[in-house]
Amino acid sequence: MKCPACSSPMIVVEHEQIELDYCVGCSGVWFDAGELELLLETMQLEEASLSLDSVLTSPEAKSAEKKRKCPICGQKMKKATVGHQPEVLIDACQRGDGLWFDKGEVGQLITQLPDKPSEESDSQERVITFLGEVFQARD
Repeated sequence: MKCPACSSPMIVVEHEQIELDYCVGCSGVWFDAGELELLLETMQLEEASLSLDSVLTSPEAKSAEKKRKCPICGQKMKKATVGHQPEVLIDACQRGDGLWFDKGEVGQLITQLPDKPSEESDSQERVITFLGEVFQARD
């Protein structure tokens, strides 16, 4: 698969049986439909209400950033903001193929999500550490 940001080839990185496409050129990451929800589920954050559907139904974000093409269908993707303080600008395939996050944006979004107390309280930290190591989420 080709990166929608820099056209470099992407590699597949697996975390807890979730296969993410990672660009070695620009450090962006592609989530196929359902993969973001699976990642949040592994962190016990199912109620975080962040999904491809919620992004697609949100208003289009105003941005000077060039529209990118979906690496699966080739159609121009929608610009959307997720999270808060600061909002994270992401790209979403309007056909529902997936979501594109530039370098560091996944980690930025994950750190904004609320902690959920559970027996596996280190789950969120494990995912953030994984993202930091693989996707350079922590700079």
